[in-house]
Amino acid sequence: MNVIIDKNSGYCFGVEFAIQMAEDEMATGEPLFCLGDIVHNAMEVERLAAKGLKIIDREQLKDLSDCKVLIRAHGEPPETYQLALKNNIELVDASCPVVLKLQNRVKASFDAIDSKDGQIVIYGQQGHAEVIGIAGQTGNKAIVVTTEEDLDKVDFTKPVTLYSQTTKSTQGFYKMKELIEARVKEAQQSVEDNFDYNDSICRQVSNREPQLRKFSKEFDVVLFVSGKKSSNGKALYGVCKQENERSYFIENESEIESSWIKATDKIGICGATSTPMWLMEQVKKYVETQAWN
Repeated sequence: MNVIIDKNSGYCFGVEFAIQMAEDEMATGEPLFCLGDIVHNAMEVERLAAKGLKIIDREQLKDLSDCKVLIRAHGEPPETYQLALKNNIELVDASCPVVLKLQNRVKASFDAIDSKDGQIVIYGQQGHAEVIGIAGQTGNKAIVVTTEEDLDKVDFTKPVTLYSQTTKSTQGFYKMKELIEARVKEAQQSVEDNFDYNDSICRQVSNREPQLRKFSKEFDVVLFVSGKKSSNGKALYGVCKQENERSYFIENESEIESSWIKATDKIGICGATSTPMWLMEQVKKYVETQAWN
């Protein structure tokens, strides 16, 4: 059986950097807390937990002091840094440089348009860690939109500046841009004067879409490996499914069903920017050692 792992899949730079920082800190033997899952992949979280990484939420952070806390690649809002200073918490900041740049751009835009009654709109997933950090740059005044229905929250008689969560679909972002332009026109406003958009999607992420389209066409079956919480995983799996109907979303090899695969199939394995290579290799080994019909 021919089983191939997509060479372009696996961790993006930001996630790889955060995990390396966590492992380096844990190697010192000191306790290390992480604010939220370090990556949206349960198996990698379990692996790091076994090494001593302790996952906490924002409520638990309030009760900590005199310790080390890792900020993951998704970034954090200003209040997290303020709380750390107050509680004598040493932050190990693994925020992705792409995310930090976006946070700075959003803050600058907000400062420029807030006095003009303008609105920052973020195309992203409500409650996502990265979106919380971005919205925090606006004092949580930013409007988060995911679907066309969410645009009802926007006042199109006022100026709008659009940004995107870095891991969203490029196609989805430009669709949202078109919808906003149409709404601005409906409100009898000049698009040129009242709407500004910023494609802030990470190119390491967006470039995977065309790569996966090509990859998915080359196989009889595609096994897409990703954590179920991964926004990027859901988007990239959708790309695979569009190109190859026999594409399946799995968290690990235990979710593979025997009816999906025939012994004569050529199998492609790929994953999200939050999917570790070791996990895709584990899936490959499993597929190669099973007796398929």
